[in-house]
Amino acid sequence: MTAPFAVVFPGQGSQAVGMLDAWGDHPEVRLVLEEASAALGEDISALIHAGPKEQLDLTTNTQPVMLTAGIACWRAFVAETGAVPVAAAGHSLGEYTALVAAGALSLADALPLVRFRAQAMQEAVPVGAGAMYAILGLDGDAVRAGCDQAAAATGEAIEAVNFNDPKQTVIAGSKAGAEKAAEILKAAGAKRALPLPVSAPFHSSLMKPAAERLKEKLASVQFKAAAFPVINNIDVAVTDGDEALRDALYRQAFGPVRWVEVVQALKARGVGHIIEAGPGKVLSGMAKRIDAELQAACVFDPASLAEARALLGGG
Repeated sequence: MTAPFAVVFPGQGSQAVGMLDAWGDHPEVRLVLEEASAALGEDISALIHAGPKEQLDLTTNTQPVMLTAGIACWRAFVAETGAVPVAAAGHSLGEYTALVAAGALSLADALPLVRFRAQAMQEAVPVGAGAMYAILGLDGDAVRAGCDQAAAATGEAIEAVNFNDPKQTVIAGSKAGAEKAAEILKAAGAKRALPLPVSAPFHSSLMKPAAERLKEKLASVQFKAAAFPVINNIDVAVTDGDEALRDALYRQAFGPVRWVEVVQALKARGVGHIIEAGPGKVLSGMAKRIDAELQAACVFDPASLAEARALLGGG
C-alpha cells in the first residue's frame, strides 16, 4: 500500500542529451521510444541518446522529446510499482504529458500535436522580438503590478506568466516590455531578474496567434476518459469532455501557468507526496517551496525510481 501521491510532469528546460540512457534496455522505456519514433516518423531514441544538444534544444524537438521522456519514466515507474496517483498535473508542456499518463490522450496523438504547438509558438513572434525573465524574491502580486507598470510606461506587452513558487515568477512579453519590467521589479526589491534562454515569450498574450492555430489542430484530436484527475494550468481545475479539454489547452498557450495553485490543489485532494516523472528535479523543488509539508521525489532513472518507491512506502 503506497502513500497517497500525485504525479507531475516537467516542461521545457530539463532536457539533456543522454537523459534516458541510465534505463538501459528497460522494456517500458524501449516501447515508449519505439512508439514515439513511429508517431513522429523519425528516430527519437537517437536524438535523445546522441543529440546534438543544439538539435535537442530546438523548441520543435524539445516539446515532443520531453513528453516522450516523461511518459517513459512514468510507465517504468508504474510497471515496477503498480502505483496509481490520486491526481496528476504538468507544468506548461507537461500538462500534455499528464493527459497521456492518465490515458485521456494517446501518445501517438500527443506527439505530433505538441510538435505543431512548438512550431506555432516559434512562428508567432520573430526570434529576438520577445523575452522572458525569471523574477526572484517577490510575490506574484508584486510581479503582476510591476508588469502593469511597465506595460503602461512602454505601451508594450508584458505579463506575469509562470507562477512557479511563492517567490519565483516568470514574466514574458516583448523584449522592450520585459526589459522595462525587469528594471522596475529590481527597483521594487526583486533579488534577481534573470533573462531566460528561450526562443519565444511563452504563455503571454503574444502567443494568441499560435493558440488560434493550435485550436484548429485540437479540433481533430480525440480524448478519452482519464484514469485519474488531471488538474490544468489555466483554471486550476479538472477538465472533462473533449470540448472543455480542447478549450483549456487552447487558452493555456497564451495564459499563465498557475503552478503554485496547482500544487495547492493537489494537496487539497489529500496528497502528501509528489512524484516528478521525467528528467530533472525542478518541480520537486518547487513543490517543497510551495508547501514544506509535501514530500517529493523524482523518477528519471532506476536509482531514483527505487528512492521514490521507498518514499511512498512501497518497499
